[in-house]
This record gives sequence, structure tokens and C-alpha cells, in this order.
Amino acid sequence: MKGTMVPLQESKRIESIDILRGLAILGIFLVNMPSFHSPLLYIDGAERWAGGWDRILYVFSDIVAQASFYPLFAFLFGFGAIILAVRSEEKGTSFPLLYMKRLSFLLILGCIHAFFIWHGDILINYAVFGFAFLFFYKMRGRNLILLGSVCYVLPFAILSSFLIMSIFEGDSMAITTDSEMMKQSLEAYQSGTFTEIMSQRALDWYMVNNPFNAIILFLSIFPFFLMGAGVAKQGFLQNPTQYKRQLKTISIVSLLLGMSIKFLPYVTVYHFGTIFVQDYLGGPLLTVFYITAIALLAERAGASRLLQPFSYIGRMSMSNYLFQSMVCTAIFYSYGLGLYGSVSYTTGFVFLIALFCLQILLSLLWMGLFYYGPVEYIWHFFTYGKKPVMRK
Repeated sequence: MKGTMVPLQESKRIESIDILRGLAILGIFLVNMPSFHSPLLYIDGAERWAGGWDRILYVFSDIVAQASFYPLFAFLFGFGAIILAVRSEEKGTSFPLLYMKRLSFLLILGCIHAFFIWHGDILINYAVFGFAFLFFYKMRGRNLILLGSVCYVLPFAILSSFLIMSIFEGDSMAITTDSEMMKQSLEAYQSGTFTEIMSQRALDWYMVNNPFNAIILFLSIFPFFLMGAGVAKQGFLQNPTQYKRQLKTISIVSLLLGMSIKFLPYVTVYHFGTIFVQDYLGGPLLTVFYITAIALLAERAGASRLLQPFSYIGRMSMSNYLFQSMVCTAIFYSYGLGLYGSVSYTTGFVFLIALFCLQILLSLLWMGLFYYGPVEYIWHFFTYGKKPVMRK
């Protein structure tokens, strides 16, 4: 008999997954914040924030967050898809149908986010790439992990090997500032009308998501869907104590290798080649470290209590992700306070921490009363066609 989908019981939730979702929201916020208040798309951030606390915090965020958290979100996306597939099978419902409904809602939400709120949206990519996942989800867990790893490592190892050979080629790969686009961006977001902002927002989105970049985005995101799905099938995060030794080894190795590569632009030559290697090889290695470290720490009572605030954010991650965009654009764009381009990296960083702490508090209060975040509630309603139980 077909059953009605209900929220996961508290005892059935995987705490480390909620913590990782919350951590991903913080990490993505760290990466996004300078783009909220500055034309980072068209400038060299290291040159713009070259001294004092601006420099320290920029380098800190670049090393610990840049290119590490969108793979984490993709990993969790694939992991969650398998959990949904298992639950669908248990209830006798069609996973492909449910999943396509979820992706359709995500695509609609992403378009609203990208073109009416903020250009740096990730939801459209996840939704579009998610449809391809339907061709792979029935594979065995180990095969998914292997396929995902090969699909990621092979192209980026080849590209990195070519770029790393050009480390000492001097100015040919220097990061440059597009003065014209920077000026246009500043004018639109500082003092432009809402229509002018929408036009600039669409242009900025295309600069990141044009056909060439779309290939790179697919190769950097979709393999983590597969790896997350494979890990879910293998049960590594559902039963971390069973794999404690392997997880600990992977955690240490990925941290050491990841940090070594992450520092590459700052200890050799800072240009496109070293930044590419830093992002596409170092970033995912730290992703693996975050996943394995959190899985192990969540099993320890003391560490679990310290990490618990991240789980409040993680349980309504979509609502919190969109909330950050709405608040920041309202503050920095001309239809709000118009502070775009006039905020230092340090000021933005402090504001980020304050807003994230507020989100923890609001999420704790909300989840104390309801099963779903507000966006998650609409998402479930759209997917299943029935109003889910909202109030506890």
C-alpha cells in the first residue's frame, strides 16, 4: 500500500548530516559575502584587500572555505537523494517521479533567486544537474564512489598538470581587473533602479554560467552527487564507529594534502594557474576532511554538543541560504541601504558572523515549533501534493 511521506523522526535523523548542512551554509556564506557587497566577479580580491585584517580574513576564507563547500553541498545533495529513494521504496512510491518534482521546484526557486534576488545562485545548477543523477542512482555504492571520483579527478588533474607547469610564466596568467565591468556593477548596485539591477544581475549570472563555464561547473559538481549517493548506500556516515579507522585515516590525509595545496598561491606565485589548482584540487580535499571529521566528532558527546548549533541551521538549510541573500542584498543594494562597494572585507566578515549567529537562534526557535523551515514546507507540499504536518 502506498504511504504518505512524513518527516524523519528525531531518532532516525543522522546528526552529522544536519551538522554538515549547517557548516556548508556557513562556508558558502563566507565565500558569498564579498560578492554581496563588492564587484568580486570582476576584480582580484587579494589585490583589493591587501593589508591588515582585510588581508588576514580574506586569506583565511580563501583557504578554509573557497571551493570546499559547494562540493560539500553537492555531496549532501546526492546523499539526501538516496535517503529519499530508500524511503520512497519503503512507502511504495516512485522515486524518479518524486525526485523530478523536487528538482522542478528547486529549478523554479533557483530562477527566482538568481534573477530577482542575487546572481550567485547555486540552486539552478543543482536542479539541472540533478536530472542526470536519475541515470545513475541504482548503481552500487562502491561503483558510484569510484565513478564520481574518476569523473572529478581525471579532468581536473589533467587541467591542473598543464597549469602547474606554467607557474613561473609571470604575467601571462596574472589575475586582472575588468575596470569597465567593475564600474558598471558598482553603478547598478549602488544607485541603479530595480530594473537596472535586474539587468546587471542577469549579466553577472551569465558571466558565471555561460556554456564554457557550465562544463566546468558540471564536472565540479555532478561527481559529488555520485560520491554522496555512494557513501549513503555504503552506510559510512550512518555507522561511523564501524569505519572509525578508515575515516580517521582519510580525515588526516585529506587535511594535510588539502591545506598544502590550498596555500600554494601564497607560497609560490599568485596567478590563475595556482588558484585553479588551489580551488579544484585543494578545495575538494578539504571537503573530504570536513565530511570525515564531522562524522567522527558527531559520535563524541562533548563535540556533538558544540556542533549542535550547526544542526539547527542544517535542518532548514534552504530557508537559511535564501535568507542570507535577501538580507544582504537588502542592505547592500540601492533599493536597500545602498552600501555596495563601500564596505571593507573585515566589516563584511563581522556582519556575516553576526547574521549567522542570529540565524542559529531563529532556526532553534523555529524548529522548536515546526517540523520544517518555511521554504522546506513549500518544497514538500510541491513534491508530494499534500500539506505535510507543520506544527509539532
